[in-house]
Amino acid sequence: MGGDEGVRVMMAGVALARHRHEGLRFTLFGDETRIKAALDHHPNLRAASEVVHASDVVAAGDKPSAAIRKKASSMSMAIAAVKAGEAGAAVSSGNTGALMAMAKLALRTMPGVDRPALAALLPTLGANDVVMLDLGANTECDARNLVQFAVMGAAYARIAFDLERPRVRLMNIGTEEMKGTEEIRDAAAMLRAATSLPLSFEGFTEGDKIGRGEADVIVSDGFSGNVALKTAEGTARFVTDLLRTAFTSSIRSKIGFLISKPAMHLLKHHLDPNNHNGAVFLGLNGVVVKSHGSANDKGVANAVHVAARLLEEDITRRIAADMAGVSALTGAASKQELAAK
Repeated sequence: MGGDEGVRVMMAGVALARHRHEGLRFTLFGDETRIKAALDHHPNLRAASEVVHASDVVAAGDKPSAAIRKKASSMSMAIAAVKAGEAGAAVSSGNTGALMAMAKLALRTMPGVDRPALAALLPTLGANDVVMLDLGANTECDARNLVQFAVMGAAYARIAFDLERPRVRLMNIGTEEMKGTEEIRDAAAMLRAATSLPLSFEGFTEGDKIGRGEADVIVSDGFSGNVALKTAEGTARFVTDLLRTAFTSSIRSKIGFLISKPAMHLLKHHLDPNNHNGAVFLGLNGVVVKSHGSANDKGVANAVHVAARLLEEDITRRIAADMAGVSALTGAASKQELAAK
């Protein structure tokens, strides 16, 4: 935690989260003086918290290689607490690249997982949100990585949406089987053959279908996923700003706004990123959740809720069990590839 305002928002968010999860206890890493001052406004949280002073800070512009060396930073200490079993999960709103590097170095990837992936819940028009991954942790991925992402995303969706066999789609430039890179087509072939896995592979989807509710999990490489995410966030801001401008352009427009105010509130709630805050690094030997740096107290509370839910449902055990099946699948596919060559 850094800065008075950042600490204030974080403490307010954690206090909100505790109302939802009364059994949780918190270890708060950062500037001890600032944290204790903020806790004065949340006595219930103070009673359930331990404050640990961090003398160093990972700045937003720090490269991961430099951030890793800051062992006395709040980010490093929080992850170390997870590794030591002193905390069940770490939640941070700091530098994403640094958080990823630290978490991967300290916690290591789970057996059967080559690379961890960053996953988040995005709003849709369907009955539930959609899990999308990877959102930037891995810019280049092979077919094996994409299959592993699909399995990890499905495990997350089973927890988040209470589904037995989440619908999984690979993001592509078209829905036809011959479309896309060789890696995407190979991953699709593996997933079609994976009938024993606890997911339902339903082919490809395109970027404009992310919010349609036609899938529970959308899988992509980190480069495409991050571009898609930022485009979706920008479009949401564009729509809300456009509507705000339109409804204040004239007296008639203002009257129209008053009439449509309930619908506008619903739209605002649906598009508010704070209601979906909390991206997860899946595939690590521990739970690490990334909160958006601009999240408000409600957003922070949601990130803490995500961490708590994944701990309650033992996400690491679920992924480990599923990975046993996918390792056999991708191993067989690799042998067939070598035989063909």
